[in-house]
Amino acid sequence: MAKPIGHEIHELDNILGRNMMAHQSRMGRDEVTVMHGWIIGFLYRHREEDIFQKDIENRYSMARSTTATILKLMEKKGYIRRIGVKEDARLKKIVLTEKGVEMNRETEKIINYLEERLLRGISEEELEIFLCVLRRMKANAQEDEKNYKTEERKEKG
Repeated sequence: MAKPIGHEIHELDNILGRNMMAHQSRMGRDEVTVMHGWIIGFLYRHREEDIFQKDIENRYSMARSTTATILKLMEKKGYIRRIGVKEDARLKKIVLTEKGVEMNRETEKIINYLEERLLRGISEEELEIFLCVLRRMKANAQEDEKNYKTEERKEKG
């Protein structure tokens, strides 16, 4: 019997993460995790907007405490800065430093290379079908997640 799809996805994610870390290590960037790379990329793509911790939590479906810990470490390592907002002293927008921008450039090169390698022997049609199925599965899982939260609130009620 085939492994459950969740197991296959998890396995692929682990392999991709290890490949990414190996390339980062070769470049002397051992301190950067894959999640740091994703967050840096998100901040770079949205650099013209005000981005807050909540935006990162929502984008990557992470708990507040997890996100806070990651951002604290990224700030300590010099990849981001948190800047207070006049309207609300509790809010801090998150911006990339020059070191963060440079890390994004390096990471994009690695991602492009790894994706090229990953897609060897896969036709455009196969890729399109895979992405369509993957998006549908993601939407199903997100809908279930929302339903679980709604049911949980009703039970606590």
